[in-house]
Formats: sequence, C-alpha cells, structure tokens
Amino acid sequence: MRLIGLAVILTVGLTLASLGTAAAQPPEKGPRVGYLNPGSFSDPLRQRRLEAFRQGLRELGYVEGQNIAIESRWAEGKYDRYPALAADLVRLKVDVIVAMSGAATQAAQQATRTIPIVMSLVNDPVGSGLVPSLAHPGGNITGTSVMSPDLIGKQLQLLKEVVPKVSRVAFLRHPANPASAANLREAEAAARGLGVRLQTLEARNPQEIDSAFAAMTREQAGALLIHADALFGNQRRQIAELATKKRLPSIFLTTEYAEAGGLMVYGPNLLNLERRAATYVVKILKGAKPADLPVEQPSKFDLLVNLKTAKALGLTIPQTLLQRADQVIQ
Repeated sequence: MRLIGLAVILTVGLTLASLGTAAAQPPEKGPRVGYLNPGSFSDPLRQRRLEAFRQGLRELGYVEGQNIAIESRWAEGKYDRYPALAADLVRLKVDVIVAMSGAATQAAQQATRTIPIVMSLVNDPVGSGLVPSLAHPGGNITGTSVMSPDLIGKQLQLLKEVVPKVSRVAFLRHPANPASAANLREAEAAARGLGVRLQTLEARNPQEIDSAFAAMTREQAGALLIHADALFGNQRRQIAELATKKRLPSIFLTTEYAEAGGLMVYGPNLLNLERRAATYVVKILKGAKPADLPVEQPSKFDLLVNLKTAKALGLTIPQTLLQRADQVIQ
C-alpha cells in the first residue's frame, strides 16, 4: 500500500510540475515578439523600460503569457554581441523584432530584410542609414527616434546658460554608434554658432571612458556633452561621478543620468517612447507594413536639474532655468 501511495503521490507531483512548466511557457498560439536590448537584464533601468513596452502592449489588448510572447535578448552593453542575438531572434522566426538603439536596429537589419523591425530610442535613423526618410521609411524598419533637428544645439545652449564663460566643451561619443558621425556634425555646427570649441573624445568601454575624462582634464574642457549610447547608459554612474570629480558641468539626453548624479538632462521621455513602440508592433501584427508607417520624432522634451550636483560643482543655476525645469532634484 505504501508503494501504491508513493506512486500516486509521485504521479500527482509530476502532473502538477508539468502543468506548472506548461503555464510558464509562451503561448502556443499568438505572435512572438523579439526584444533586442543593449543593456543588462539585471539593470533596473532596462527592466523599467521593458515594463513600459509591456504596458503599451497590454493597453492594446496583448498580454504576455496569454496571447503574446516576448523573446528578450540582452547585449550587456557589448556591441559585438548584437549580430548573434539578432540572428537568434531570426532563427526563432519571431513575428516582429523590437530593437532598442541604433546599433541593435542595425544588427537586426543585417540579420533580416523580411521580418518587420520596430526601432526605438534611435538617435538619427536617417543619418544612420537605417531608413531613407522619416515620412516614408520603406523596407522592413520603422519606429521612433529620440532626436529632433536642434536637440544637440539646445543642450549646448543650456550648458552656456549654466556656464556663460565656457569656451571649450568636451563631446563624448561611441564611434561604433550608427548615429555618432551625424550627431558629431550637428554638435560641431551648434558649437560654432555659440562660439565654443568642441573637444571630441571616443570611448568603447569603461576603461576608455576613464581615459577620455583624463584627456578632458589635460585639455581644460569647461563642460561636457554626452552622446546618447547604450554603453554610456550602462556606465551612467561612472560618468556622472567622473564629471563631478573633474568639476565638469554636464548635460545628458536621458533622465537616469540625473538620477545617477549628472547635472542636467534635456531630452524626451523614453518610457513614453517604449510604450509607443508597442503601438507599432500591434499595427504590424494587424497587417500594416513597416514601409508605410512613418517614423515618429518626440514633440516634447523634459529638462531636469540636479541641484545637489550643482552645489558639489560650486555652480549657481540661474532662476530662469530652474523655472523652466520639469523636475529639480534636491
């Protein structure tokens, strides 16, 4: 009897275990979406953005684990991982690939010309060669851009408001970023218009970020502009701490830099852009072609100021600027 009872228990246990496993599997029916992220799965920032994308899907009737599956892949801030991760999503035959960043989108584009790709948080889709135009993207790519034509110029103007006598501004970029060259040209033009010299520095890893800051000190840069890049986002705390240590007033594109101790942020709300990516995905799943969906640019930009960092730098932020700020971190 004991053996029979044990057999029953084992059978029930195995049945429950298999049901639990089945419940954890993606739905057998329904679309699968590939999600290619440049960051780390363990980064709370990246998880907030993924959750914003999930929220956008839920608002449109798609719930992960019920009628849609998300296959996420994480590059851990390493550009050389993108091709293999994109190829993996293609092998899975996902219905749509959501690529977060220009480099991720470029890798997805090289991996497939047929699976629709929704790009998100891309600096300059046209300048990067990802689409021929914003209004008529053509091909299999559409989505959202984080840039507007005068955004870098506006960031430099804000730096000049905080440090009116600045004559040399460091511009840190990742040379492998598809938008890097186009954004550098915009920064150079904006710097000339404001009468400041631009010191361009490059970094491909955390060690080169340290070296770039050492060069800024040698060349006596008076302020810092950071080109938006996944590596820099992953190393935002390192960059913010170095900028404070080197006494460099800095401006960034995304809010997490201010949270990490950066002085100022001027840029779009990225969580809203993540939700907008879900809108593109759903339109495509319902039959729309990427070539016919115009690329969206942000229409609203937020200004954040970190007063704690300003105090550490010995700066007094003009009241006129504080009054325009959407958020002031004390």
